Amino acid sequence: MTSTETSSARALPRLEDFASRSYDKLRYGDTDRQGHVNNAVYATFMETGRVEMIYNVDDPILDPDCSFVLAKLDINYINEVLWPGTVDIGTRVKAIGRSSVTMEQAVFQNGVCCATAQTVVVHISLATRRSHPFSDAQRAKLESWISG
Repeated sequence: MTSTETSSARALPRLEDFASRSYDKLRYGDTDRQGHVNNAVYATFMETGRVEMIYNVDDPILDPDCSFVLAKLDINYINEVLWPGTVDIGTRVKAIGRSSVTMEQAVFQNGVCCATAQTVVVHISLATRRSHPFSDAQRAKLESWISG
């Protein structure tokens, strides 16, 4: 292994690096003609991770009459995901804006990092459909999800 390969391998996240962890079961229909999980399904994996963190019914973060909308999803494909099985999804907060939050996410199969992503979601008012600033309580909760 070259020094570049070694430093790249070290740069990959581990599931333990993430404040929130969830999983998805792979479906046969997720596969494509090459026999691996189709690249479009990774967006669904990232959605599972985000939704389970920010829409947690036991620990809600939303202001009443507000929601989150996806503003950016940038996925880096690293390794194949193969059916059958499951994937683990890690999600953590990277940066908090006035009404947006940038998240880092990763998908793992059998402990191997298969994809990383950067996601931006915006907190909006359902009445105006415009961005809505985070409260101090929301900001504190988001800050607690910063890890790694």
